[in-house]
Amino acid sequence: MGVQTTVHLLRHGEVHNPEGVLYGRRDGFHLSDLGNQMAQRIAESVGDRDIVHMRTSPLERAQETGAPLAAVRGLTPVIDPRVIESTNDFEGLSFADGAMTIVKRPHLWRHLYNPFKPSWGEPYDEIAGRMVAAIHDARDAAAGHEAVIVSHQLPIWTTRLFLEKRSYIHHPKNRQCTLCSLTSVVFDDDRMVQVRYSEPAGDLIPAGDRSAPFSAGGAPQEDRP
Repeated sequence: MGVQTTVHLLRHGEVHNPEGVLYGRRDGFHLSDLGNQMAQRIAESVGDRDIVHMRTSPLERAQETGAPLAAVRGLTPVIDPRVIESTNDFEGLSFADGAMTIVKRPHLWRHLYNPFKPSWGEPYDEIAGRMVAAIHDARDAAAGHEAVIVSHQLPIWTTRLFLEKRSYIHHPKNRQCTLCSLTSVVFDDDRMVQVRYSEPAGDLIPAGDRSAPFSAGGAPQEDRP
């Protein structure tokens, strides 16, 4: 075996979002009280691991999720725009009414013509490309140790599908990427050998929030909550 390095993809914790907005890349969406508990749980659960490098999405919810772990490990996270949330043409809409949000707005239907791309936002290949590039940089920075990248549900799940050579086409409710979950990519030198998944804060997630919320046509959603 060569040098083994693990890069953990950490999804952020619960966000304060009482209006049910698809917030995407918008500023001003912070962790809820429960989200902060989840972030603290991550620090308690993996703070004793050999984590020597951290990078986060520029968005507040990601930086807030990584802060407790960074403090425990004595790290200064690198802000990496490559691991930001994906773009989405439905950003800013409230999905409190579920599917009716789009059904009632015919002018939005044109964004749903190609679920294989997807036509409502950033192409899956582009998401995977930028995420994988960041993973390799984190692997190099933490060679022989462990690194953490704090990102968002769709980028993390898309990356896992890419790494496991699976189809991008999926229903959001089937994403194995709960709040504050870890998708861990294991390398032997520069060769990926394994993808693992764990939920250190799984017991804190309300039962009704474990599945992903509404997605018209199978996916124009990002992180909610």
